[in-house]
This record gives sequence, C-alpha cells and structure tokens, in this order.
Amino acid sequence: MEQIAAVLGDGARWRLVELLAERPRSVGELVELTGLRQPQTTKHLQALGRVGLVTVFPLGQRRVYALESEPLTAFAERLRQLASTAGAHAGERDVLARYRDAISQETALAARDHWADGRTFSFERVLPASAEVVWRHWVEPDLLATWWAPPSMTVTEGLLEPRAGGRAVLEYRDADGRYRSEGTVHEATPYSRLVFDLAVLGASFNARYDVVLTATADGTHLRVGMRLDDTTVAAAPSIAGIETGWNQVLDNLARVIQGAQS
Repeated sequence: MEQIAAVLGDGARWRLVELLAERPRSVGELVELTGLRQPQTTKHLQALGRVGLVTVFPLGQRRVYALESEPLTAFAERLRQLASTAGAHAGERDVLARYRDAISQETALAARDHWADGRTFSFERVLPASAEVVWRHWVEPDLLATWWAPPSMTVTEGLLEPRAGGRAVLEYRDADGRYRSEGTVHEATPYSRLVFDLAVLGASFNARYDVVLTATADGTHLRVGMRLDDTTVAAAPSIAGIETGWNQVLDNLARVIQGAQS
C-alpha cells in the first residue's frame, strides 16, 4: 500500500493511470495525450509497473500498457478503511477543535493575574457500583492510575491520601512531556466525601476539589466540584481544557468501573 501511495503521489503518474483506466494505450499515445517526452513517459510507466499497477504488452514495434485493477481495488479498500476509522473517531477531532476555540477565548480573557479566581466547575456521573467501590478508585493509587488521565496520556504517579493533611499528587505524561500537580487532602470521609487541592506546576493555578458520593438505586451518584484560585495569565490554556479534560477522565472512570462490575 505504501509503495502504491508513493507512486500515485506523482501528478504525471496519476494522469497516466487515469488514461489507462479508460483502455490500454501505447507509449506513443500516452506521450501525445500527456505532453510528456517519451523517456519521461517510459520511466513513469516502469515505476507503475514495479508496484504492479500496469502490465506491458510488447506487440512488434509497439509497447502497449494496460492497467491492473486488482492493486487499485485493494488500495481503494484500504483508503475506505482509513476513512471509516477516521469517521468513527471524528468526535475526538471535534474535542480538539472545541479545545482550540476554548484556548482562544480564555487567552482573550486572561489580561492579568487572578483573572479566573473564583471560577467554579461541576461534573456529575451515576456509576454502577457501590460508594465503597467508587471511593477505592479515588484513594487507591493503582486504581486511580487506571482512569485519571486524558486520552494518549498515562498516569505516572497518582496519590490522594484519605486523611486530613494527606498528600495529593497527580502526575501524568505523554509523548511531549510530564505534567504534575501537588496539593493537600483537607477532608476524607470514607465512601462519602473527599476534599483536596492541587496546584498545577508550571501552569500557575490552584484548584480546590470537593468530591461527594451519594448512594442511589442505580449505584453511586458522583459529583466533582472544582474552584479555581491563584490563577495567572499563563494558566489560560490549562483552564481552557478543564471542561473537556474532566469529562474525559470521568468517562474513563465510568468505563473502568463498568468493566470491573461486568
């Protein structure tokens, strides 16, 4: 597939393929129709032949080339598969577009430090598990690491010590670097409430989180409240990603818990 793509990437060869798709043609006819010189035409046809796209038929003094449809059909099928895969993941592209737009909006607002202090966010999910199970996914490092990172990122350290004064740490990485937040746990009522703060190192803002678990007939209602403080101008891109990022990681949590319950 790679070889066919490379060969067809040349405009002159693509034109030859178009002409040969209509019917077999001699080198002389192809020269006349394309305006290329004969040596160039022959060289392009040889390149097409090396990847199996054309077959040459020596007929006396004439050399007639015919297009082979099978490699093109296979190539077209591969392109169809790629298009289908891209279409299935179009939502991820849309997420990036919304994030880009959010960065532009937040950057326009970030005229001075403390510009976003006091801003709040709230996220909710109903999870198909007991409050004890959900609680464990927050306070046990191995479980926390399975969900608390956006797509393409991996948690390298996650810690919420379930006691007042306990450490709060979140570090994750991707191919472009590492991102770390540190803070303190302020309240930890087992299976019910977890309050902590995290300061995003390098992004220059602090966030206070209030995680509340409530038992329901369907499992556990989870509410994550978030309040920003000590924001700086440099924090605009990170703040722009809060809405998208938290929805992604809570979707991860829901999938992990659903999988564990299955």
